[in-house]
Amino acid sequence: MTNGNGTPPEAAQAPQLNVLAQYTKDLSFENPNAPSSLQQQSQPPQINIQINVSANNLSEQEFEVTLSVEGKAETAGKIMFSFELAYAGVFRISNVPKDNLHPLVMIECPRLLFPFAREIIATAVRDGGFPPLMLDPVDFVGLYRQNMERQMAAQPSGQA
Repeated sequence: MTNGNGTPPEAAQAPQLNVLAQYTKDLSFENPNAPSSLQQQSQPPQINIQINVSANNLSEQEFEVTLSVEGKAETAGKIMFSFELAYAGVFRISNVPKDNLHPLVMIECPRLLFPFAREIIATAVRDGGFPPLMLDPVDFVGLYRQNMERQMAAQPSGQA
């Protein structure tokens, strides 16, 4: 049985996630204490990384998802380097139930963007005179759950 255009009905309704574009929205790298920060240090730096995900509806089926990564390396109270990256993609999502759309946008889309953001950061840190910083894989499911719990806790107790 077909739906009139030669394809089975279940194939016409298959969920789809397409990457239409991906790009660097913002990139900043600072090496404020160079050249002294480039010398051999007595102890490894303390590295702090913050990762956030945001999304904007561009149309009914298209979303811009931005993966924001900020990091800083410090040793002995001095900043060795810091960076900020906003890496984004435009995704077309179709045939996905409304209940699954938000998790798909906030988990799967940044998961697809992450390897590219990781490479940009590693290259920027390397070009700043340091060994490349290879970010560990990110648990986007865990990050999504944390953000949802934070949003639920921020709502007044009388609302659902």
